[in-house]
Amino acid sequence: MIERDFISQKTKEYYIKNHISSMLKGAEISEVNLKKIPLGEKIVVTTNRPSLVVGSKGSNIRKLTQDLKTVFGLENPQVEIKEVPDANLDAEVVAQRIASTLERYGSARFKGTGHKVLSDVMGAGALGVEIKISGKIPGSRAKSWRFYMGYLKKCGDISVSGVLKAYAAAQLKSGVVGIQVRIMPKDVVLPDTVEILDEAEVVIEEEATAEEKKDKKSGSKKKATKKKSTKKKTTKKKVEKKKTEVVEKGDGEKVAPEPVKEKVTAETETKAETVVEETKKEIKEVKEEAKEEVTKEESKKAETVEVKEQTKTTEAVPAEEKIAESTESTKSEEPTEKKE
Repeated sequence: MIERDFISQKTKEYYIKNHISSMLKGAEISEVNLKKIPLGEKIVVTTNRPSLVVGSKGSNIRKLTQDLKTVFGLENPQVEIKEVPDANLDAEVVAQRIASTLERYGSARFKGTGHKVLSDVMGAGALGVEIKISGKIPGSRAKSWRFYMGYLKKCGDISVSGVLKAYAAAQLKSGVVGIQVRIMPKDVVLPDTVEILDEAEVVIEEEATAEEKKDKKSGSKKKATKKKSTKKKTTKKKVEKKKTEVVEKGDGEKVAPEPVKEKVTAETETKAETVVEETKKEIKEVKEEAKEEVTKEESKKAETVEVKEQTKTTEAVPAEEKIAESTESTKSEEPTEKKE
């Protein structure tokens, strides 16, 4: 039967784990898995302290392989060691740590150890933890102490498949103390979790029409022409100011006049007035330029009309001349005929 094979394999794994933990105390072994390979059997040991399992120069592994051959009857056992990714999220490692601390320090500090383990497990990212310590703690009567934190499932499929469980025993002077640990890791997907998604922001972009684009281009061109004209005028004014500053002597030598000291307030007022006057002048010049452009266009239109009228008159004159010549020729021919 296939079921018997599964049971025999699981019992072997259980006995091998107990043998390794009894041989190597404090190794914090989490799991032991048996795998069949073509060469023989492969034993994967996941532990929090792989250096203790290996030993100095692999002495512990050699002893382990010999025990597996003699005690468990494995032909060619190959031991592979893996490290636990996060010790605080492994229920087996946490239970063994609590048992070792109780054996070392006794039952006087069991509350401190329980609360410290809770904080460590929740700090690692677990959703919930529960620790039960039952036995003759702290007095001679047996009691069960429960430490819990977070959210933990007690029934349903997730409590069986998602929650990690582990059991350990600590041998004290008062007797054996049982330790039960349950951890719900952060990777568990609960069926009642709801995710609220943010609303998608809709961005509407208005495309400008062809006429608006043309208006923008024409406006930018006009601004550029205005800036160029103002720059030229400012340069001319600066040159004139420099010329006025130079004063000629009687001998022909040019000497700059002595600087005149004025108050700061008067200078700022004059500067502001000059800036206002310049802006007004610039606005007037721009208006005059616009008027000149309009007058030029009107004059061009008038010229084109005059040219058209002249062409019409020129065409009419040769036609009248031809009519007059024809009448004269007819008159000259009539007396010749009478003479004949």
